[in-house]
Formats: sequence, structure tokens, C-alpha cells
Amino acid sequence: MSITPSESGTDASTSSDVVVRLRGIGKTFPGVIANHDIDIDVRRGTIHAIVGENGAGKSTLMKILYGVQKPDSGTIELDGNAVSFSSPSDAIGHGVGMVFQHFMLADNLTVLENVVLGAEKLHGIGDRARQAIHELSDTYGLGIHPDDLVDDLGVGARQRIEILKVLYRGARIIILDEPTAVLVPQEVDELFDNLRELKS
Repeated sequence: MSITPSESGTDASTSSDVVVRLRGIGKTFPGVIANHDIDIDVRRGTIHAIVGENGAGKSTLMKILYGVQKPDSGTIELDGNAVSFSSPSDAIGHGVGMVFQHFMLADNLTVLENVVLGAEKLHGIGDRARQAIHELSDTYGLGIHPDDLVDDLGVGARQRIEILKVLYRGARIIILDEPTAVLVPQEVDELFDNLRELKS
């Protein structure tokens, strides 16, 4: 994958509303150039879609921004500050969250238990956590109830739980990997409604 500033609809100017700036990102694997010299600016309050064929390097680029992969070359800036992520925990600490195509939820647990798992220090595991989940769900129109059992929920609701998980951890930048691949048309419409709520 190779994207230049003009192809990504960005310019090279420095602006206070640029929340993510990637410059010269490159990543290779044995025999494969996954990303080559990628420049992207993402402005606050916008939604960007990166499209391409299977194997074009889209997921690799997103994993670099989320700290799953380290780039071989290039720089990442958040709010004008250079950052380097060695793990997803680093990215989360800088307000970057990612929802993967294959959800990471425990079916036998409730929404609340799934959301707080690994983030117990934020609001505990009881009433404060439940209230925080209610508030996030209501604010962004996610329609998620903390005490629902995940096993009883459909694919669209499970995806919204994953979005809720990253919001709960303080994400300001949310990466969705292949977000419509597992959804039926009605769920796609609902997802786009949720994304419009998130960016406003």
C-alpha cells in the first residue's frame, strides 16, 4: 500500500485540528511490501475510510497506529507530538483504540464484565462502572445495557460493545478494522449512525 498526501485528501500544512499525522510509514514482511511511504492526516471530528483489495496493507497500517506492529520507517504524530508505540497499551494510553474485525468478547459474561475486563482500575467492577457504561451508551446512542449477557446479543450489538470498550478506556481516536464485513445491511446503517454520533 502506498498513499500520498494528495491521494488521501490531505495537505502538508500544520494545523491544530490534525489529530493523527503519519509520515513515510513503511512496513515489510519477508517477500512482501505491506506499506510503502504512507502519508496521512486525520483531522479532528472526521471519519476516514481506507479502502483497497485484500492484502493491500490496510490492516497492517491500522495495526501500526494501534501499536500491534512497529513500522520499519516513518513517523506517527498525535496532536502534533511524535509518538512511538511498542504495544496496544501504549496506544490506549495515548487515546487510540481499535475494534478488530473478529470481536474479542466472552459470550458467557455480561456486557459490564466484558467492558471492565482488564480495566478494573478505571471505575471498579460495580456501580461506578455500570454508570459509566450507561453514560457512554446514552451519549453515543449505542443502545447497550450493562447487564445483558453477550451470548444473547447479535453481531451489531457485539460490535457496539467493542466500540464501548475502547471509549471506556478513554479512546479519542477509534480504528475500525473491516467494520462492515460481518454486518447485515440494517446493521451497517446503524453503525454509520453510531459513527456520526461519535464524530460530533
